[in-house]
Amino acid sequence: MSSVFLIKALQLILSLAILVVLHELGHFIPAKLFKTKVEKFYLFFDWPFSLFKKKIGDTEYGIGVLPLGGYVKIAGMIDESMDTEHLNKEPEPWEFRSKPAWQRLIIMLGGITVNIFLGFAIYAMVAFVWGKTVVTNENLPNGFEVAEVMKSYGFKDGDKVLQVNGEALENVLDINKFLFVRDISEVRVEHLNGKQEIISVPNNIGNVMFENGAMNAFNPFWVPAILDSIFPDSPAFNAGLLKGDRVINVNGNDVVKWEEFTKQVIANTSKNIDIDIKRGNEIISNTIPLNENNQIGVSRLQSINLTPTILEYSFIESIYDGYDRAYWELLDYVGQFKYVFTKKGASQLGGFGAIGNLFPAEWNWKVFWERTALLSIILAFMNALPIPALDGGHVMFLMYEVVTGSKPNDKFMEYAQITGFFLLLALVFYANGNDVVRYFFS
Repeated sequence: MSSVFLIKALQLILSLAILVVLHELGHFIPAKLFKTKVEKFYLFFDWPFSLFKKKIGDTEYGIGVLPLGGYVKIAGMIDESMDTEHLNKEPEPWEFRSKPAWQRLIIMLGGITVNIFLGFAIYAMVAFVWGKTVVTNENLPNGFEVAEVMKSYGFKDGDKVLQVNGEALENVLDINKFLFVRDISEVRVEHLNGKQEIISVPNNIGNVMFENGAMNAFNPFWVPAILDSIFPDSPAFNAGLLKGDRVINVNGNDVVKWEEFTKQVIANTSKNIDIDIKRGNEIISNTIPLNENNQIGVSRLQSINLTPTILEYSFIESIYDGYDRAYWELLDYVGQFKYVFTKKGASQLGGFGAIGNLFPAEWNWKVFWERTALLSIILAFMNALPIPALDGGHVMFLMYEVVTGSKPNDKFMEYAQITGFFLLLALVFYANGNDVVRYFFS
């Protein structure tokens, strides 16, 4: 077992343990407040057995062997445990089914509420302790490399993103997310030549990016045609080229990326090559002879290192930032959920392997808490879906009861829970099956 796998697995298990315990407390606490009997409180599932269990009062507390979640078993409730023995008896006053609809609704909404609040609280804590890491245009002097599919709209390699829908981005790396899941109509960019342009984008730009596999259409980690080293006594050295010069044209062909520069040099058929370079604000034209290896004697930047900006927050400011981040993470997740219902989206669903890969290969507490906050937001949304066996399914039936004044039939609820359970089980197998396929064949 590799250390990377172990570190990611430990982070995933710890994150899930925190989220599951607090989510179930969201059900447990209001149940106790309304004097409802809770028979079990489990971290992870106790099938086929428990690693630990202890009964305190009416409740058995334990840790299951199957780390797929957790649960509270509330007396008198038709849930995923499929325990329907209580239906043959009259309701007891301490049972879930004997409580008023509004109390049952609060009990069922407790877990979702805790997860939303937890996501906000963790993001606020991260902002206060570590600040926020952003990349500005000042941190990205070479701009972005742009995916080919985006160039048809007017974007170019080397573009800097100035505004989206008339507003500047706090973090320019967010341009991909904004285009993918938000309602974006125009982007103001600055091209390499210094000219600014407002580019209109279609309302289906997210679908275009998704279908073309260009979710990261703007890539900051690219190698521009900037000279890093000039070899002594080489044709480039003798022509006066300097480290930091930017090649912008070769033999009349515009050049932005290093691979474009090398391609033009290789394609050159004469003994000399015409090169235009930009040095500061000056454009310098050169005719340079090639050496015996058909080279001019220069090397490229080996890598692009981004030096981000760290924004620091006071305690009050961190609360506002935590709320803002949790709000947009939830909306963005909901926004990208539409892609799941496409053929390509369904094939990209992931299970625990995909979730584990959200965590870094080295233990980093800042990233760990950020990923835990994101998972808490996702857990809140997924549990809110109106699917029987999920909290949202229970809430859906309770809302029906509140509106109509009558409960759904117990047999109907039982069959609905069974259907929902097997639907979720199929989804879990499918998503984790995708992980296995990607691991072995991608």
